[in-house]
Amino acid sequence: MTVLTDTSWRPKLVATDLDGTFLNSSAHVSTRNAAALARLRAEGIPVVGVTGRAPRLLYTVEEYFGGQGIVVLAQGAFVGDLATGEVLRQETMPSALALDITAQIEIVTGPLLYAGEYPVDGKHVLYVEPGFAWPYNEGLQVVVRADLPADGLALKFYLCSPVHDQDSLLAMARTVVAPEIAELTHAGLGFIELCPPGVTKATGLAVALERYGVDRRDVLVFGDMPNDLPMFGWAGRAVAVANAHPDVLAVADDITGTNDQDGFANYLDHLLWSDTASTAVQAPRS
Repeated sequence: MTVLTDTSWRPKLVATDLDGTFLNSSAHVSTRNAAALARLRAEGIPVVGVTGRAPRLLYTVEEYFGGQGIVVLAQGAFVGDLATGEVLRQETMPSALALDITAQIEIVTGPLLYAGEYPVDGKHVLYVEPGFAWPYNEGLQVVVRADLPADGLALKFYLCSPVHDQDSLLAMARTVVAPEIAELTHAGLGFIELCPPGVTKATGLAVALERYGVDRRDVLVFGDMPNDLPMFGWAGRAVAVANAHPDVLAVADDITGTNDQDGFANYLDHLLWSDTASTAVQAPRS
């Protein structure tokens, strides 16, 4: 039996993480999730994709959303309008500062591998150090740290440890880096991410809400990883897919099925379209 926290509540905007949430494990939009997206739009409810993917992967996000709507990328550092191509937000931080912060983190963690997303000549380039096991088969440039563009600006940086898992590494890094210096998070990919101060998925989503004229209390968000946590507790209602990180499950208002069980569509069926409802469950709250 499905139980929702409040069946009378209706969102004015839906925001969803992509990988592990809206997309299945093959990184595709399922038929049911695509139908739910189309039905939301037909009913006048905007849908915002909120992802850690960098702007160099914007073309993939355009495909998922049919070139429509506003999307938030790079953990909130980049916000763009897919239909018009307008960039609504692009936050960067000096590469030299990121390298200095990395050195401070390495005092408590030991040696780390480093990578960064750099805007170069109007394009976005991924630089990685030798040995950094990038999880995706996509274009990148391998360079030693000393050859990185220290005088340039970047959207975000990645730090990987050969001995610490992502949760441990994140906890250790936060002991030496204050939020006003840089935002730290992870997306479940085996490394942590270093973002400009004030850059989170929530602050990126806030840019989209301003454009749509929607209050955050009227927003329904879906997510699965610690990088989604800034949206949870900030939006009107937060839903975790069942495959989410324990920290996300612990604070979710509701829990739906996994990303491979069409959890996104299932939850919306129960909340908005009971005639097509399948399976969703309520989150345990303490």
